[in-house]
Amino acid sequence: MHANKTSPANEKDGHDISVDMYPFIRKYKDGSIERFLRSPFVLASPDQGGNRGVATRDVVVDMATGVSVRLFLPSRAAGTARRNGLPLVLYVHGGSFCTESALGRTYHRYATSLAASARALVVSVEYRLAPEFPIPAAYDDAWAALQWAASMSDPWLASYADPARTFLAGDSAGGNVVYHTAVRASHEVNDDMMDIAGLIMVQPYFWGAKRLPSELAWDDSEGVAGLAAVFPPYGVDRLWPFVTAGQSGNDDPRIDPPASEVSSLACRRVLIAVAGKDSLRDRGLGLAARMRDHDAPWPWMTPGRREVTVVESEGEDHGFHLYSPLRATSKRLMGSIVEFINQQPSSSPANPVVFGVPTTPFKDVFGYGMAMKSWGTRSRMATSFKIGRVGPSNKISVRLPMPAGNAHHKHPLSAAVPWGCVINNFF
Repeated sequence: MHANKTSPANEKDGHDISVDMYPFIRKYKDGSIERFLRSPFVLASPDQGGNRGVATRDVVVDMATGVSVRLFLPSRAAGTARRNGLPLVLYVHGGSFCTESALGRTYHRYATSLAASARALVVSVEYRLAPEFPIPAAYDDAWAALQWAASMSDPWLASYADPARTFLAGDSAGGNVVYHTAVRASHEVNDDMMDIAGLIMVQPYFWGAKRLPSELAWDDSEGVAGLAAVFPPYGVDRLWPFVTAGQSGNDDPRIDPPASEVSSLACRRVLIAVAGKDSLRDRGLGLAARMRDHDAPWPWMTPGRREVTVVESEGEDHGFHLYSPLRATSKRLMGSIVEFINQQPSSSPANPVVFGVPTTPFKDVFGYGMAMKSWGTRSRMATSFKIGRVGPSNKISVRLPMPAGNAHHKHPLSAAVPWGCVINNFF
């Protein structure tokens, strides 16, 4: 993922801008859209040789909307898993609901790593983006992808996936999308719909009309300790009205879910990952606490015993695992997700572990994270915020190549580990 190295709008362009959410996206008065966060598209390939032993292919799952998925099959694992099958992970990418792609380099690499590390068949959803397709389009597309996966009609799914081990996973905006997909699956009465074994939300996007104490600290133009946040609160405030075409504000229950909805989730196991410097951190922790505290909705789930795993990476900001995947904190986060996917459900909650503050310099292998930090200041944020409708002529299309045919934790922990246990990163 990287930000387009375009300077902020000059005086002439500024008069033509309708909505400016630089460095994410900019909408002009003529209806055109300029996206700054993007990574180069990567073609799918059945040849796993140069892709960590992972074969990939694209499938259109809804001809009416053009929604597609990219499948990631770890070939070595598939060769030994025909009897029991591989875990199936439906992944929804981040990007503020309006940028990035499952077919771009950033998320292609991440899904490849997840498939190879977890020995799982990953189905990464290429959903429609706002503002051309406002929310709830992303929710509908993720649901269509889950229904398609549940049908097991694809040969890779039919041959290698274990539907009893289906996980929903997503980061940032994608974390919000998979939460709502899980809610919908919990209420769906359909014999063909697979049960959700677990829900994974990495730095999920949830917000509200009132600031939490930790969010107030970021309202200073210099952020916390003189550092600009990747996702500062004054920028987050403007996102939801933009991606809902001005139809909803920050009091929308879709980003501030009510307790009744949280308690209705039928997932037995949930993992929520947060980053210590992320302005979304306390929203994620609050959601985890509510999931842990509320009684489980179904008879087969012990009341109040839903497994909620929280992984906190201290000293890191929003999306760090994408910007620098070789960093130790990124590897530990991936390890926690892999463990969550492959472990058996326990009879008691696990214990919290916090990943300590990193002590080595930030290494940005995709050339994106540090640029985001330098751009994420008040002086770079827009002053105009007018919502207008976008016509069909502004739709951006991509042709897909179609080939033929309860804890903060890192490692397994015993019940004897104290609740406040902290594991530091020693680099």
